[in-house]
Amino acid sequence: MKNAAGLRCNELKVFVGDKEIVKGVSLNVKPGEVHAVMGPNGSGKSTLAAAVAGHPLYRTEGEIHLDGEPIHDSAPDERSRRGLFLGFQYPVAVPGVTVAGFIKAALEARSDEPLSVFDFRKKLRSAQDTLGIPEDFASRYINDGFSGGEKKRLEILQMLLLKPRVALLDEIDSGLDIDALKVVAKGINQGRDEGLGVVLITHYQRILDYVTPDVVHVFKGGRIARTGGPKLALELEAKGYEGLKDAAAMGGA
Repeated sequence: MKNAAGLRCNELKVFVGDKEIVKGVSLNVKPGEVHAVMGPNGSGKSTLAAAVAGHPLYRTEGEIHLDGEPIHDSAPDERSRRGLFLGFQYPVAVPGVTVAGFIKAALEARSDEPLSVFDFRKKLRSAQDTLGIPEDFASRYINDGFSGGEKKRLEILQMLLLKPRVALLDEIDSGLDIDALKVVAKGINQGRDEGLGVVLITHYQRILDYVTPDVVHVFKGGRIARTGGPKLALELEAKGYEGLKDAAAMGGA
């Protein structure tokens, strides 16, 4: 399939039981593009990300393609191995499992050959330096006693090391102070420079001050109600979601 690199969703519907949450969403995220998905609470943004990643709670109809190949029938681990990454809004703690051990296992799961400790430590240290993460971070247990900012830094650290094709970042900016926000944005921009496609789910304009989106989608009632460029996010900040009701009947760019 020509020009198929990246993530493409075609008329994707997502159900919990018989209840339709996402109601026919189409996206085309190309390598190096950032698509910001904004919308009020309960509009289906996080459900969309989880369903694309293959969460078993959700039943889907429609198509999901990654680099031109269908993944809508693939298990979550297969979607991950093929280059899909989900950054969680609320990362869970895993006491007893170190950051370094977890990331090394994840990298080896994507490869046919084991990764030497020396090579892994070199890659890990480089990524930590990029994000300003202290060296002892690697020996701590995953998210155990982490602050909100540390949890989100770990999500971005994993993303940079795993080098996915497309990252779904679900409110990765929530609860961050300005310093943590800048670290997260730096990681996203580095990934983008390396060809990463990003679906950035957020409520707020502030992360978009540091990560300029190529496309902004307004999500409402399980649908993309409006799509535009970076100025659309500024309009949302000024008017709110209700204030955009009359803008092209919430249906135009």
